[in-house]
Amino acid sequence: MSEVTGTERPPLGIRLLHALGREPDWSAMTAEELAAYSDAQNRKRASGLARVITGFPDRGATIQWQEVALPGRELRVRVYRPSPGRGDGDADRADLPLVLHVHGGGFVGTAVQSDWVNSHLAARLPAVVVSVEHRLLDPETPLSAAVDDGWDVLRHVVQHADQWGIDPARTAVFGESTGSMVTALAAIRAREHGLPLRAQVLVNPAVDMTSTMFDHASITQHAHSPTLTVPQMQLLHRLAVPPGTDPRAMSPLYADDLSGLPPALVVVPTIDPLADHGRSYAERLRAAGTPARLTEHSGATHAFLSMPGVVPQAKAARAEIVEFLQVALAG
Repeated sequence: MSEVTGTERPPLGIRLLHALGREPDWSAMTAEELAAYSDAQNRKRASGLARVITGFPDRGATIQWQEVALPGRELRVRVYRPSPGRGDGDADRADLPLVLHVHGGGFVGTAVQSDWVNSHLAARLPAVVVSVEHRLLDPETPLSAAVDDGWDVLRHVVQHADQWGIDPARTAVFGESTGSMVTALAAIRAREHGLPLRAQVLVNPAVDMTSTMFDHASITQHAHSPTLTVPQMQLLHRLAVPPGTDPRAMSPLYADDLSGLPPALVVVPTIDPLADHGRSYAERLRAAGTPARLTEHSGATHAFLSMPGVVPQAKAARAEIVEFLQVALAG
């Protein structure tokens, strides 16, 4: 079967889900079909039943939706805070670190799918975690919209630090898959605008939207992995950078200058077409003088951090993210 890639096998839970599922014909999907698919998938991911796969939130954190007024639009964000009554006073503090999170998916995805990791970060760092419910890709919405959403929310929260109860001097960004592209570009913008960041965490990142996106060896090796396939990525690419847009502007891997950025933790699952995206970006960061720690999780698949119920390696990745951010965001 296609989910067996090289000498590694995905976790049993992933193989069972893959065997029970049916992959759409991504190449023939119409705009209406894409919208229906995205809506159906996000309703599933936000359901209580999905917690068996996406993980149960940490009871040490509260979760709520909040509207953020941005230039020309309002956007929902999902906010995670240490729970009141923890006994250590963290819930009442007005100077907690900020972690700006962006979920993966591209043309599908919701902040709810990341409740497990984000609630844990809020409770254990402790910190205020703000996850951006950004605009999803469709024929009328390129990737630049999500990039603007990520950056505008980051800037808004930092500029209104008192209202959010955060210490703007202790801020990190954290993205998954296409969300890593959004946060990597936000880190570059932050440097250019003089907004100091302490750290960036990039999990199974997509960082190349140019014509070389499909040239990486891992793309060929894991072209039909159970959680991400090349046909999916081809649709993502068509929507992300339509004709007339500059793909390099959406590709942190080819940014002119990667120096002076916050230290990075790059988390790579090995059964992932995008594995070499993460490896290559870590190399480029180091070459530019930006500290970058690369960790690889053998046998894990793309998007594994949002599927802890079926990918055991997610717990180890979460632990290393917590440790990395605790050090980076220390007072």
